[in-house]
Amino acid sequence: MPKLKTNSSAKKRFKLTGSGKIKRKHAFKSHILTKKETKQKRNLTHATLVHKSDEPNIKHLLNL
Repeated sequence: MPKLKTNSSAKKRFKLTGSGKIKRKHAFKSHILTKKETKQKRNLTHATLVHKSDEPNIKHLLNL
């Protein structure tokens, strides 16, 4: 059986935590920041976890 390729875009966007959950960054933090409140920009800075219903799809992309 051939080796399975990891999806390149997924491996750049997601990291696995020690407990097996998937970590992701928030969207809406890259540009057009002048119209966003400071509080919103600050809250978007921190990473969060992928929702449980999306985990199987992402694990499939990452070959986990």
